[in-house]
Amino acid sequence: MKKIVVGIGGSSGSIYAKVLLDKLAGMTDQIEKVGIVMSDNAKYNWELELGNKDFEKYPFDFYDKRNFHAPFASGSAKYESMVVCPCSMGLLGRIATGISNDLMTRAADVILKERRRLILVPRDTPYSLIHINNMKIVTEAGGIICPASPSFYSQPKTFEELAATVIDRVIDLIGLNQDTYRWSESEE
Repeated sequence: MKKIVVGIGGSSGSIYAKVLLDKLAGMTDQIEKVGIVMSDNAKYNWELELGNKDFEKYPFDFYDKRNFHAPFASGSAKYESMVVCPCSMGLLGRIATGISNDLMTRAADVILKERRRLILVPRDTPYSLIHINNMKIVTEAGGIICPASPSFYSQPKTFEELAATVIDRVIDLIGLNQDTYRWSESEE
């Protein structure tokens, strides 16, 4: 049973966060807790891009970005993984430089200092050298950069199926078991 933090940053790409939350909601047999923190821009973009506020309907523990009393603000709470999806370049830069000015960056800092799994899903493109250097710093600190670069070999038919080609990788990186398309495996 895993304890997972999900940070939803304010860049475009709310569909990735939605698909991640949908999949996690269906994996309760493998998950003890999911703690969620959303930026203000994440809430705005969700409503703009998806046309709803359905993030409020998920059965997870939501925390205000200023709540440093959230359990995952400390390593003693033993959250094993954190996913930031989508992750803006500004947020990635704050994580890379250790600026813990809100709950999302504090949680990422805790995950890194405890040598646990931090997975950042940047959606921005193209990358500047500053972005690439920040990704390098996070990687050297033990984080995983998993860009929101969908694959097409599973022939996705909808936006959600396309987003799932990235999110299924994220689910694998967290260490959860799932039934998903695997390259060169027979589909009998």
